[in-house]
Amino acid sequence: MTTYLCKSEPDDYSFDDLVRDKKTAWDGVTNNAAQMHMRAIEKGDEILFYHTGNEKRIAGLATVTKGAYPDPDKPGELASGEPKFVLFDIKPSKAAAKDCTLADVKADDRFADFALVKQARLSVMPVPAKLDTLLRKMAGL
Repeated sequence: MTTYLCKSEPDDYSFDDLVRDKKTAWDGVTNNAAQMHMRAIEKGDEILFYHTGNEKRIAGLATVTKGAYPDPDKPGELASGEPKFVLFDIKPSKAAAKDCTLADVKADDRFADFALVKQARLSVMPVPAKLDTLLRKMAGL
């Protein structure tokens, strides 16, 4: 099982929206690097659901219920034969009990090489196991 951090503007789709809806397809991602990470997402992986905008915090934890599959609204293939754009489905697992903000992460030297710090605009990224444990503790997950 791998953990990923996925960003969403809470005004567009928040963790509370996911709880209300009970499930969703993670879509709207067009960045090539983020799509590369999305292609690796499998059923059972977990998602640290991160709110961007004014919040900049981990809002909750979600579970992948269906791994990467082709986006029916964006057909096309890469030279490798893989779909150019993919989606994956998630359901809520647990809301964060504590605020774990971007400022908290940046203030901790253990996160210096983490994509959330180094590639601020990347919307989907894997979370290294050691950092996953720290982030869950910081967010009360």
